Amino acid sequence: MSSRLENRPPKDLEQISKIVHFFKNECVKPGEKIGDKSSISFSSFSDRTIASIDIDGIKNLGEKQRFINSTGEYLNSGLRQETEKFEQKVKAAYEKTRNKGLDLISILIEKIENEPIVKKDTLLTNGVDTTFISYDNHLYIFTDGYLEYLDKAVNSQYYFGAAEIEKIRRYCIANTVDVERALEIDSSLGLPATKSYKNQFINLHILETHERDKNDKLQTYKHRSGQRDNEILEVVWRKWAKVSGFKSIEWKKY
Repeated sequence: MSSRLENRPPKDLEQISKIVHFFKNECVKPGEKIGDKSSISFSSFSDRTIASIDIDGIKNLGEKQRFINSTGEYLNSGLRQETEKFEQKVKAAYEKTRNKGLDLISILIEKIENEPIVKKDTLLTNGVDTTFISYDNHLYIFTDGYLEYLDKAVNSQYYFGAAEIEKIRRYCIANTVDVERALEIDSSLGLPATKSYKNQFINLHILETHERDKNDKLQTYKHRSGQRDNEILEVVWRKWAKVSGFKSIEWKKY
């Protein structure tokens, strides 16, 4: 969760609800799966974790299943109730949080490195038996896609706004190349790589990105196909994610 689109109806909560639903019914699978190790958490970029559910944190298998199935001591405080609370906390955060002017990538790097949001594959040994546990980490960022933040004069390393987009656009026109090729020829037009050992375990999702150069009423664009703001931003973000070593990246427009 970062800068929001003030001039558009909110869609984040709808998407987050879908993610929570997927977590509950496709990952944890109450009544079907035994010994699940999934977890889900939410935070704004200005705060640490606001809401979280960590199935892996319950080590006793019987207790874990009672929590998952909302039975026994967890009849009124199990997974069903906790997912409802999770969404309530997220909604409350959206009602009171406005994160404008954040250095999004710098904060993302810090969260990946210093907060327990990434789980790595591991081996569990019990006598002669060894079990391989593989985690699939998905990190969702709800943002307009632009990397404009306050205090650019202090540190412009990951700043990427209208001027930077226009610079790539002019380069593409002058050299008759597409954005991807422009970044190959001159990497300084994009974002600097941010390599981390943990990146290889993360599937990155950039959601609700904006198209500032689109006229929604007329359904027209200020720039030609391939050189529109959102298209340039997507190529830049994808290039950054690739060279930074992320497992995958998804880009979705608002």
